[in-house]
Amino acid sequence: MNKKNIPVEFVYQLFALIIAIIIVHAFYVSVVRPNAAEVIVEQNLLAGQDPDYVRERSVWVLIKDLEQEACFVLMFWALAIMGYKTAKISAERKLLEVDLIPVPEGMRILPEDTREFARQVQALPDDRQQMLLPRALLNALRRFASTRSIQDVSSSTHTICESEAERLESELAMIRYISWAIPSIGFIGTVRGIGEALAQADKAVKGDIAGVTQSLGVAFNSTFIALLISIFLMFLVHQLQLMQERLVFDSETYCDDKVIQHLKAD
Repeated sequence: MNKKNIPVEFVYQLFALIIAIIIVHAFYVSVVRPNAAEVIVEQNLLAGQDPDYVRERSVWVLIKDLEQEACFVLMFWALAIMGYKTAKISAERKLLEVDLIPVPEGMRILPEDTREFARQVQALPDDRQQMLLPRALLNALRRFASTRSIQDVSSSTHTICESEAERLESELAMIRYISWAIPSIGFIGTVRGIGEALAQADKAVKGDIAGVTQSLGVAFNSTFIALLISIFLMFLVHQLQLMQERLVFDSETYCDDKVIQHLKAD
């Protein structure tokens, strides 16, 4: 990765987290919690009037607690990071549609010709030269010029693509951590809700189970929402990983088809 891109991505992730916190918290304060409070008051009123009343599961009540808010913040943060990486992969895939090394059918590339072909790749903008495909092509041409070995060029290209695959895989660590952290936050809500319910056990013994019921609702709702978000994120993570693997595979195939099979040693 280009060192100049490291702070850009870090700043992007930092601002994405801040924006996610602001938007989600504002939505909770202005919409979610007022609606949830209204639903709870209405349901308590109906339950007091009718002993057989069954409370309906409201979406506002399901997501009203702090744990669910934190889960949504992390979800949107992860989506922003994945969107950034998806855009980068899409930009790299566009290069696969460009004939960077125009070699007519039947023509062979000799070690003396590599400098001319390398200039065409080096004419790309700096940001594109740092992408996988231009780096792999330049490496193949320079390797062939210095070693005059087609086998060495093929091995070197495979090594570069393999290293890129490992780098892309390591960059998913933050997203995987977020996907792991979300269920953990849900379990924290479960522990908090059960603890609050146990603290009101004496009231339940006297017949007042409203507080216990509400606390148990916090416990189960937080885990329920967290697991749903985690399932959704893990699906997207696997799709992103698949895109990365296809990019690496297609880039290596491009190098084989456009360069390596046209090489001819003296």
